[in-house]
Amino acid sequence: MTLDLASVLVFTALVVNVSGVLFILETLLRRDEGAGRIWSVAFLAGMLTTLAYTVWTQTDGAWWAIAVGNAAFVAGTGCMWLGCRRFNGRRMRWASILVAAAVLGAGVAVAVEGPAGGDWAGAMWMFVPLLVFAGAGSVECLRGEMRESRTAWVLGAVLGFQSLYYVSRTTAFVTSGPDSALFEAAFGTISTSFLTVTLTIVAVVVTSVLRASRAPMRGYLRHPVAGDVEQGIVGDQSFALVLDGLCRRAAQSGEAVAVTAVRLDDLDQISTAFGSDVAGSVAATWRTGVRRYAPTNAVVAEDGPTGLILGLAVASAQEARRQAAAIYRGLFDELGKVGGGVIPVVGVGVALSDTVGHDPAELVRAAREAASRAAANVETSVLVDEG
Repeated sequence: MTLDLASVLVFTALVVNVSGVLFILETLLRRDEGAGRIWSVAFLAGMLTTLAYTVWTQTDGAWWAIAVGNAAFVAGTGCMWLGCRRFNGRRMRWASILVAAAVLGAGVAVAVEGPAGGDWAGAMWMFVPLLVFAGAGSVECLRGEMRESRTAWVLGAVLGFQSLYYVSRTTAFVTSGPDSALFEAAFGTISTSFLTVTLTIVAVVVTSVLRASRAPMRGYLRHPVAGDVEQGIVGDQSFALVLDGLCRRAAQSGEAVAVTAVRLDDLDQISTAFGSDVAGSVAATWRTGVRRYAPTNAVVAEDGPTGLILGLAVASAQEARRQAAAIYRGLFDELGKVGGGVIPVVGVGVALSDTVGHDPAELVRAAREAASRAAANVETSVLVDEG
């Protein structure tokens, strides 16, 4: 069977655009949080990529479409990596700058060569970022909160395969050239299009499942309002400012800072088994319980749809551990009184500046990861990060 390039690109554009539209519409309907929005940008970039390459095949002299397609391709893979970082609650600034620079470089490289560059103008400026961002996304799927989900491992495998493919494609491009029989047969545009269709279908399913694992919680966990603030629960931005000031002062005076993350799991399963009223009561009890049993001088804040986080200065690691254990015991007693004794999985993780340092972002990251490990371990409910 012989396939012409134009037909394959139209077929690829159809699959990618339908998948992207469905994911973006679902993102809008769910009012999704950070990771889902970034993945939506990735699918939007993928849609732009296929449209640009289709224009390139149908229009003579449309070298500018190659620039748009290459830049959008890099943006799509880069945003998949950024979405994984956001899902894990990692810092985004330097990674976002790196992706933006790579996108700009991929587009400018084609523009510099202009019409004389041919079909493969600026190819290396696209290939290298693709293999790097796909590899980084694969590694991110095996870290932090994504490591706890086997669904994320599938996304990691998809991104890892893409990275290995572009390592091979780049090697063949450099050693044999784009006009060689080897490159055309194994790494040409038609072969890559079929790979893109396969990876897009898998990626849209996996990211939808990952997002759904968080999105159902929003029916039971409210965003902070005035009542929450009066009860002592602030928003994540306010917490970041307070924690930053606390860490700076503690570093100057040589004091220790503890950040404790409290993670609540299984609300969706509780809602399915016992009803949304029970799930809502469990969520409300959990919120008020964390504030009640946390130290009076601790700052308690929202930490995504399934977590609360608190920070304060402590005299020792033992004191921080005792405080975390007191929170867990208090929550266990309070949750045992709700809904006929339906108790969700609660994980408490503690990060100390003695181990992590006085960097607020690192303290929060370590506390989240410790809470995730504590929630996944039936033998350990409170876990102190040991670095």
